[in-house]
Amino acid sequence: MKIWNTWMRSGVAVLALAAGLAAAQAGSLKIESWRNDDADIWNSKIIPAFNKHYPDIKVEFSPSAPKEYNAALNARLDGGAAGDLIACRPFDASLQLFQKHQLDDLTSLKGMDNFPEVARAAWSTDDGKATFCVPMASVIHGFIYNKDAFKKIGAEEPKTVAEFHALLDKLKADGTYTPIVMGTADQWEAATMGFQNIGPNYWHGEQGRLALIEGKEKFTDPQYVAVFKELASWGPYMGSGFQAQTYPDSQNLFSLGKGAIYPAGSWDISTFRSQAKFPMGAFKPPLPEGSKDCYISDHTDIAMGLNAASKNKADAEKFLEWLTTPEFAELYANALPGFFPLSKTPVKIDDDLAATMVGWRKECHSTIRNSYQILSRGTPNLENELWNVSAQVINGTMTPEAAGQRLQEGLDKWYKPAAK
Repeated sequence: MKIWNTWMRSGVAVLALAAGLAAAQAGSLKIESWRNDDADIWNSKIIPAFNKHYPDIKVEFSPSAPKEYNAALNARLDGGAAGDLIACRPFDASLQLFQKHQLDDLTSLKGMDNFPEVARAAWSTDDGKATFCVPMASVIHGFIYNKDAFKKIGAEEPKTVAEFHALLDKLKADGTYTPIVMGTADQWEAATMGFQNIGPNYWHGEQGRLALIEGKEKFTDPQYVAVFKELASWGPYMGSGFQAQTYPDSQNLFSLGKGAIYPAGSWDISTFRSQAKFPMGAFKPPLPEGSKDCYISDHTDIAMGLNAASKNKADAEKFLEWLTTPEFAELYANALPGFFPLSKTPVKIDDDLAATMVGWRKECHSTIRNSYQILSRGTPNLENELWNVSAQVINGTMTPEAAGQRLQEGLDKWYKPAAK
């Protein structure tokens, strides 16, 4: 019996080893991602397009839920069970994986020179000497609106904050539509589609973002407090019970045609295209009084890296090289309207809403969210703090001045610009 048990255990071990080797065999790749909404696109369009070039390489798209992705991916990487290709979030989360030697250096990958430095920066070391993920797309912030709502009250797209407020007053007086469709229950929308959406026009995009990193500007400065003052003015236009309204609630309300203006990330375009039955338009964040130059949040959002422990790096590199091509850029941009390519090659975008938003790149200065690079590495986490204070300001439970004070005090607890 002892010999039999020993033999059985050995047999199981051999079978497990064989299974592991089979899973990691050449010709098979697994992609980790948080974009579970995109599974059908990857399976029906992106992977088949790659397989036209490499029919013998089997690719599996294996996403996790967005909120669970970071923790689940880290556990799989630590346990040696992660896929070959890793969807990379921008800046610190992916940088940490590279610093832990869990992502390979892709600086010399063929095709990497198809991306400008600003695109590679989100997936490069602070000194810019190593790039560890292939840039795929950015997302742009602005406002998506219901054209029927605007037509009913005879409104045009607002270009200034004053025009924006006049429009909101007119919509509220009419009473047919909720003027601004956004809730604060999940908090992140208040920061992402609120603060980071309109903020660049106040702190002048990259000029202000880099000044925060360098310690030359603070969240208590007038330009940051002014953003919170503008957000505080939104509450009366956001409809009854907005404090308990979640992100899916907002998507649903706007899709059903009950709202006029949706503070947006371009990633919402696909959702509204599949659900809304009314014509839509998009306008840039309105300019504050006295401003002439416009700034947009054109945020580097997603890239793809190579698991340092992959058993099939040769095929993985073929896939990554294909991601650098104009073919992939055009395919991705049109399969997922609202995700905009980061490569140097111009791409024709068919969706009119997506084309409108990406067209703002020619009219305005682009920047990224000011909490993402370096400033959210400590405790308290600046990004999470921004969620909370932005929601409180809109809810009317925190003053704009107190919001700026709390953010700066939190940053001062751990961040010293000279030591970055």
